Amino acid sequence: MGTRAVVAAVTRADAGGTPTLTAPPPGPGAGLGGAARQGFANLVGVGLAAVAGFGLNIVIARGWSVREAGMFFAATSAFMIAASAARLGTDVGTVYFVSRQRTLDRRDQIRGTVLVGLLPVLVVGTLLGVAGWLAAPALARATMPEAGPEAVTALRILLAFVPLAALNDYALAACRGFGQMRPLLTVERLGRTLVQFLGVAVAAWLGLSATAALPLAWAVPYLIAAAVALLWLSRLVGRAGRQVTRPVPARELAGPFWRFTGPRAISSLAAIVVQRLDIVLLSALRGPADAAVYTAATRFLALGQLSSVALSSSVQHRLAAAFARDDRAEARQLYQAATGWLVLLSWPAYLIFAAFATPMLALFGPGYGDGRRVVVLLALTMLLATGCGMVDMVLNMAGRTAWTFYNAMAGTVLNVVGNLVLIPRHGILGAALAWTVSILVTNLVPLTQLWWSMRLHPFGAGTRAAMALALVALALPLGVATLLGAGPPVLALVTVAGLAAYLAGAWRWRRALHLDALRALRRGRNRAGADPAAQS
Repeated sequence: MGTRAVVAAVTRADAGGTPTLTAPPPGPGAGLGGAARQGFANLVGVGLAAVAGFGLNIVIARGWSVREAGMFFAATSAFMIAASAARLGTDVGTVYFVSRQRTLDRRDQIRGTVLVGLLPVLVVGTLLGVAGWLAAPALARATMPEAGPEAVTALRILLAFVPLAALNDYALAACRGFGQMRPLLTVERLGRTLVQFLGVAVAAWLGLSATAALPLAWAVPYLIAAAVALLWLSRLVGRAGRQVTRPVPARELAGPFWRFTGPRAISSLAAIVVQRLDIVLLSALRGPADAAVYTAATRFLALGQLSSVALSSSVQHRLAAAFARDDRAEARQLYQAATGWLVLLSWPAYLIFAAFATPMLALFGPGYGDGRRVVVLLALTMLLATGCGMVDMVLNMAGRTAWTFYNAMAGTVLNVVGNLVLIPRHGILGAALAWTVSILVTNLVPLTQLWWSMRLHPFGAGTRAAMALALVALALPLGVATLLGAGPPVLALVTVAGLAAYLAGAWRWRRALHLDALRALRRGRNRAGADPAAQS
């Protein structure tokens, strides 16, 4: 807690009668500089990770057959769903509570809060890993009937690493609660992703089996990442507790923590089910080849989402702190500025993906061109989703986890039912249609809830300016060129000209877009001193 906060603090008694200090609200926009600085750093890290992840999928698609690639993508989807279940929503809960406890100077609660989330993640992750090992034969028969015994081996290897993946995610989320983004950047964005890419690339170069070598090369980096992340978290917890004489026992914090986090546990699981279950169902209902094509087509979305991931990581704990102070104006400014940045960064990517779907899918090799319609449909759908901003995260940081739970359940039910109805008849396009419906529901419904309950919305001047720039500079020219049947060279020229106009417009309206907050990048630590969230 900074000197200014201590001098201006007011005391109030908590339930146990212990005086606590409440930091005064910062001035308007105080958090934008820190959010911009961390968002920019995150964007660089996420960009490198996204490129490595995209390259990883290309290596898998070209290094093994379409059938083997589809089997592996289905197995990793099962792994991701299990790891999300093991996290129990604590990646949101720990950011929320640690950020609030730091903001309100309740550091005696931090150690207990971290333990309240950590131990259940370890236990549930271990149980899921053991259950996955035992259930692998039945799971392989249900989801990959064409794959045979090799699918069982791949599943068992991957599911054995579920507890490590969950612990890694939890520890890095807890570090974000401390306002620390460096662990996420170095351990996850750069470390694990790049090591994973190199391991898989070596396995492909040596011509190793997709049954054991590929799963091991893909999963072992989680072991390294989890060890480093937990060590980093332990140092932060120790530093926060240096001047604490009587830490609050974890059992006294478990009730509030799990009342908040419990609904999010199912919500986060529902979110990953929406993202990954379609791959598993495609493998089960249409075969591993369709699963491979669909995975390749939807990987472009990961590149488009890198800005959302980067900005969410930098804004999340600041929103939690703003809501803890009941500073609605600061929360509104953060939400609208972040949405403007999100649109500015992501809309050009999605528009370019839609225009260049065919040549980009050719990167994966022959047999992947059928995914063009999937790329176009989902890229255009994501324009609307990103226009809503990080609405689900805002609801969570405002404490409305029950609402996000019901929203996620509705989106998941629609997605699963849609997949079961549409995949048998329409294949990968049916899966994309089901996902589209789910994306629309899980963005438009919480957007309405946020406006109705708190009068918060993402459509500030920056958001409107970014949308107008993208539509005029890129959407209209690329749309006309595509309708006229222009080839890749002409589309490339239109794109270059459009991006030049886009950058010029962004500079012209930089004040409305809050790009002046990036001046914090040049001020370094001097600007960080004005941002309480960056001082841990």
